[in-house]
Amino acid sequence: MKLLIHPKYERVRPFLENIDTYFAEGRSLRESRNSLRVCRWEDLELNVKRFRQPSFFQRVAYTFLRSPKGLRAYENPFRMLAAGVDSPEPVAYLERRKGGLIAESFFVSVQCPYTRRFYEFATAQLTPEVLLVARSFARLTARLHEAGILHLDYSPGNILFEVVDGEPHFSLVDTNRMRFGRVSIAEGCRNFARLWGRPAFFEAMADAYAEARHASPAECRQLMLSARRKFWKRYIRRHGAPFEMELD
Repeated sequence: MKLLIHPKYERVRPFLENIDTYFAEGRSLRESRNSLRVCRWEDLELNVKRFRQPSFFQRVAYTFLRSPKGLRAYENPFRMLAAGVDSPEPVAYLERRKGGLIAESFFVSVQCPYTRRFYEFATAQLTPEVLLVARSFARLTARLHEAGILHLDYSPGNILFEVVDGEPHFSLVDTNRMRFGRVSIAEGCRNFARLWGRPAFFEAMADAYAEARHASPAECRQLMLSARRKFWKRYIRRHGAPFEMELD
């Protein structure tokens, strides 16, 4: 068994050594390909993600050719936090192997207290609070991109936030799919494509993003709305629309 523990959370080791028991007793958040549960340990509320056993070929790849998803989920938030972008603090990564190949793995983080997600902006009008969140989030994304970090799963469910005393606070989750390196303005604008919201919501984000990265607002609007339209037209053909959307 491979076990990595953030030195700050060494006291969680007994929990990790009996993770199957605690996971079984945890509060379920999601049960699909990978299971997500909230577990208690002393005064800590822990978010535990159990990654299912990959296919044989994936097991070979994750053992010898590339980092497993759980390990990337543990390592990537440290780079985000260093860039001043919040993500639930990593606690540990646990990996089990069978026949020398990776089998089951767990990623443990501190549970984020934020309850709101970007799903709520699907058909939202551009109220002062919505406008505040849109602009603040665009500036945060610009900071992430300027630091050379591109989150490859930028979807509404992976952006948690709260507005406290008139100030939005964000936390980004599902960080195992990221790319590191220079992020162009075009790539940065396309990064918003999977989010929910009316065109005016995206225009507000585009203007704030352009200002933060010293780019053309008109170009950012065109790039962001074009990427949004392309992504959602393809998605709707395959899966149907999750809500009534304005695309043209």
